Amino acid sequence: MKILIVAVGRVRPPLDVAVREYENRAARYWKLEVAEVDAGVGRGGAVDPEEVRKAEGERIRARVPEGGELWLLSRKGKGMTSEALAATLGDRALHALPPVALCIGGAFGFSRELEGESRRRISLSTMTLPHEMARLVLAEQLYRAGTILRGEPYHKGDG
Repeated sequence: MKILIVAVGRVRPPLDVAVREYENRAARYWKLEVAEVDAGVGRGGAVDPEEVRKAEGERIRARVPEGGELWLLSRKGKGMTSEALAATLGDRALHALPPVALCIGGAFGFSRELEGESRRRISLSTMTLPHEMARLVLAEQLYRAGTILRGEPYHKGDG
């Protein structure tokens, strides 16, 4: 099954190494693609958050494949256990459903239009995470989901 991570902004040191490591690990289990889109609407001066959300939303939308299902990562989303994520992705793979685009927004969140198009909103935490940290957590969880589905020993469960 194809999974696309669409992230606003790029990952910088020191987290870049860890993010790449877990994205590479996750790619062993999923057809994983990562697309980074530019943040904001330009440099300098005051910014209008709505304008920024709209511009970023258009960039995100342009990267989602036709027929792909849009999932937004947001602290306002619904929490999901590692096992539930694995089961959801495994079920999608079993039924050959369209690709999933997991989106990490910018500093001001997502546009109303993108929120309206999304099929699911997932919370990685009720706390606000920097996008680089969210990307690391997401990549690790995709790797973990793959190991859960294959019964590999990485995931220790509820212990």
